[in-house]
Amino acid sequence: MKTVVIPLDSAAPDKEALAEAARVLRRGGLVAFPTETVYGLGAHALDAAAAARIFAAKGRPANNPLIVHLADAAGVQQVVANWPEPAERLVKRFWPGPLTLVLPRRDTVPDVVTAKGPTVAVRVPAHPVAQALLRTADVPIAAPSANRSTELSPTRAEHVLRSLDGRIEMLLDGGPTSGGIESTVLDLTTTPPRLLRPGPISIAELEAEIGTVARVCSSTVAARNGLHPLPSPGMMPRHYAPRTPLECIETGKEPECLASLLRAKRRIGWVTFAGPGERIVPSEVHLRVLPSDPAGYAAQLYAVLHELDVAGLDHILVTLPPDTEDWLAVRDRLRRAAHS
Repeated sequence: MKTVVIPLDSAAPDKEALAEAARVLRRGGLVAFPTETVYGLGAHALDAAAAARIFAAKGRPANNPLIVHLADAAGVQQVVANWPEPAERLVKRFWPGPLTLVLPRRDTVPDVVTAKGPTVAVRVPAHPVAQALLRTADVPIAAPSANRSTELSPTRAEHVLRSLDGRIEMLLDGGPTSGGIESTVLDLTTTPPRLLRPGPISIAELEAEIGTVARVCSSTVAARNGLHPLPSPGMMPRHYAPRTPLECIETGKEPECLASLLRAKRRIGWVTFAGPGERIVPSEVHLRVLPSDPAGYAAQLYAVLHELDVAGLDHILVTLPPDTEDWLAVRDRLRRAAHS
C-alpha cells in the first residue's frame, strides 16, 4: 500500500482533501492527521474492523485502549453512557484542547477501542485540521499517536512516515504540532478523579475546576493489570522512546557520564534545558539545548529526539528538568523513554 501524503494549510484546510480523507475513514481506512499535541492515527471509532487496523499498523498491545476524538462536546452522547457534573465543568474550561476524560462507555463503542474495558477515553482536539476532519467525516475518530507502539510520538509529518509509511492509506501534513506531548488523561469514574497521564493541562488547573485529583503511578497500574484492559492509553512502562538507547541523568552528572561514554568511543547526543555554561563540549557530542520553561521544552522535545535518533548515535543523554509539578508531564515522558 502506498501512503498518500496531502499537505494542508492548517489555517485554511483544503475542503476537497478533507472530503477524500473523510471517505477513507468512512470506508474503514487509516488517516494520520495533526492535533495540537502530536499527530494521531485515525480510524472510524464505531467500526470495529477499522479500529483493529490501528492495532495492526502500530503493533499495539490489545489491552491498550484508544482515545476517541469528537468534533464537540455534544458528540460524547454517541460513546459515553454517563456524563457527570465534573465533566461538564472541565469541558467548559478545557475543550477543545489537550484533555482526555475517561468515562463509562456505551455499547455502541466496539470492544477493540476500549480493550474490552468498561470505560472509554474521549477528547475534543483544538487543532483546525483535526476539527475540520472530524466535522467533515461526521463520525467519532479513534486516534492514538501515529507511530509504531512504544516509539517516539510524531510531531511532524516526516516522523509519521518514518514509522508508518506503507501501513496507512493517508497522511494529512499540517506542519509541526504546537503542544509537542500527548494530552492529559483524567479518569472521572473514581472518587476523587485519577490523573492517569500527566500532560499539557496541569493538576493545579484541574483541581481549580473540580477539587482534589488523585495522582496515580501508571507503571504500577500497568503491572497490576498485566494482560487485562488498561484504563487509559499512555500507561505502558516503556513508551515515547527513540530507537537509540536513552539515559536520563540529574543536573551535575553530565561531565562524568559524557566522559565515560567518550572513553568507550560512543557517539553521543546530549539534550539539556540550561546549556553547558562555560563547559567545553567535545565535538563528538551532539548537543541540543531546549527551552527552560516546561511548555517550550515539551513543544520541542520529540522533534529533537527524532533528529538525534536518525543521526547514527550510540547513546542519548537527557539532563532531567526539575522534579516539580510543572515539569511532571515532561519527566513522565523521559522516564518512559529511558525504560528498558
